[in-house]
Parts: sequence; structure tokens; C-alpha cells
Amino acid sequence: MTQTQSGARSRTFEWTDPAVHTDLAGGRSGLELLQAMSRGELPAPPVMRLLDMGGMEVSEGSVTVHLDPQEFHYNPLGTVHGGVLSTMLDTAAACSVHSTLPAGVGYTSLDLTVKFLRPATLASGRLSTTGTVLQRGRRTALAEARMTDAQGRLVAHATSTCMILEPPTRR
Repeated sequence: MTQTQSGARSRTFEWTDPAVHTDLAGGRSGLELLQAMSRGELPAPPVMRLLDMGGMEVSEGSVTVHLDPQEFHYNPLGTVHGGVLSTMLDTAAACSVHSTLPAGVGYTSLDLTVKFLRPATLASGRLSTTGTVLQRGRRTALAEARMTDAQGRLVAHATSTCMILEPPTRR
């Protein structure tokens, strides 16, 4: 981040072409794909670069993503914007579902219900958001995500339903 004489701040970031993700995913299960991303073998998705997420930890049925709050995450009231927190919760919950899917099977979020419990600021320290699959069927999965601050206090909680997208059948 840079600052001009007038006090305005700016930041730049880069990302990998999203089509590359699709090409690199070929033949990998969700767990294999997410683990490769967490090890840095595959590029992070553009949204993770946009928000400056600090990496992830992955196991089957559970994904944790991290964020160090920055000024560019703030709303006009001086706290991290709820949309940023919701994106973290959605990412952790949906990726936990993704970690259970075989190669070629996709998913999309159907809903996200969020409860904000305390404000997040620079003073909160690193935010850790852990998504866990609660139930997975053939067509839908239910997951939750819990966000805690550096002191282990619960900042926000969410539940999400994901629709599982089977690959098209060939005739």
C-alpha cells in the first residue's frame, strides 16, 4: 500500500486468469485441488488475491481461511465491512463442501445465513474462518463457518447450503 501527499492510499494486486484454474483442476478431486492451492502449487483464485486472504488449511470436510484486517477492508464506520466477512464465511463453508467432492463434480452456494457477533478491526489481529460440512447428500450439502479473531473470540458465524453439480452425462 502506498500513500500520496494528500493522504490518499492506493494498492495494487495481481491475479491469475480464472480460466487457468479450470484447466488446472482437470482430473483432481476437490480435496486434491484445494490442498494444491494451500501448498502454493496452484494459484489462489482471484477473490483471494482481491481481499488479500492469508492462505488456507485444508482437510476433507473442513477448510480454514485467514485474513489480516487492513484499512481497505473497512466500511465508513471504521470496521471491516460485513461483505468482506461474509465472503470469508462463504469461502470457508463452500470450500469445505468442495473438499468432499470427486473430480469433475462442482458446487454452488444456494444460501448463506450470517450472524455478526462483534466488529472486526486492525486490532482484532488475524481472522481465522473454519468451514465444516455438517451434512452432505447427493444434491445438496449443509456447511457452517466460524470466524474467530486472534484472541479466539467468535466474530461471526454462518450456515450455507450448497447445490452439488454433477457433470453432464454423455449420450
